[in-house]
Amino acid sequence: MDKQDQNPKHPSSSVALIIGVTGMAGLSLAEALKNNPTIPGGPWKVYGTARRPPPSWFPSSHVDHYITFDALDSTDTTQKLSSISQEVTHLFWVMFQRLKSEEINISNNSTMFKNVMSVVVDSNKGRSRLRHVTLLMGTKHYMGPVFDPSLVGQLIGHDPPFKEDSLRLPFPNFYYAVEDIAASYSPAVTYSVHRSSIIIGASSRSLNNSLLTLAVYATICRHQGLPFRYLGNKYTWEHFCDMSDSRVLAEQQIWAATTDRAKNQAFNCTNGDVFTWKSLWKLLSEIFDVEFVPFDEKEKFDAVEMMKEKGEIWDEIVEKHGLYKTKMEEITCFEALNTVLHLQFQHVSSMNKSREFGFFGFADTMKSIRTWVKKLREMKIIP
Repeated sequence: MDKQDQNPKHPSSSVALIIGVTGMAGLSLAEALKNNPTIPGGPWKVYGTARRPPPSWFPSSHVDHYITFDALDSTDTTQKLSSISQEVTHLFWVMFQRLKSEEINISNNSTMFKNVMSVVVDSNKGRSRLRHVTLLMGTKHYMGPVFDPSLVGQLIGHDPPFKEDSLRLPFPNFYYAVEDIAASYSPAVTYSVHRSSIIIGASSRSLNNSLLTLAVYATICRHQGLPFRYLGNKYTWEHFCDMSDSRVLAEQQIWAATTDRAKNQAFNCTNGDVFTWKSLWKLLSEIFDVEFVPFDEKEKFDAVEMMKEKGEIWDEIVEKHGLYKTKMEEITCFEALNTVLHLQFQHVSSMNKSREFGFFGFADTMKSIRTWVKKLREMKIIP
């Protein structure tokens, strides 16, 4: 037994610190750690953190303690995390900030991660129990900073299917910066990198929530009697894409955090299947009871501009159905989704490395869509 575990101040069980617990990934991660007795290293004590207090839909049973702090503020980070810093054995980093400039993204995300690591590891001078850091990243690793408008037309990414051994691209990328900080703590603290595709889950507090964005769009179309027109181009309509169910992502993160062979490795994490947006559009039309509208390349459609004027309509829908109070601009990501739906390559990642290392989690994407829409309705985020 580790000497630190013999200290009565420190329980022998694992202690997780989830940074970003109210997002899609954080919710599924907390639920898995607290509610799955078969997970190695348990029973798990879970500290969940976010920048804001918990929303009414957040299940208090998912965490032992909820902590509110601003990771960009080093003083606030120290004040809020110092009292638990010597307990934490596993840090799950499942949050990020994304602004217009990738250089600002690098600065902000690096600062937040450094602030947390400074409290949990650096300030404890050898007394830290932290063993592993789990980083949630994504396919921007292979595509470059596609959301930075200053780099539009300049990016040349890797050919799909994306593979983990691909070299870093010669563009600024906050994923690279955060990964390098985590690696700097090795070998004392191991780490794993998890590159998700489009994450599907249930939360009103995830920056890139494509499913909720589509749900809001479909709900407004139904409410106003508008055609449920596809938001992308002909290429994405017809070609393959993949997604990452937040439950599969949680399963892989916990697996890597508790499996020696997976330490200091990067893994793609998708559901393991592919779909076309045409087939998904048919499913969404059925779920939200709107007429399926085939893609027509002749019709020019700017979804981002159209939805900028729909905030008051969403307010009406929230009021009519007694939903959890949200503002449309806070829960949707039309600009990000618009970028993804106008790609000119198939957004598909290889899961071979994960399988070779022993992770076999998977999900049926179409079934996942139904499950998470149902959950969003139960949470009263959508009608």
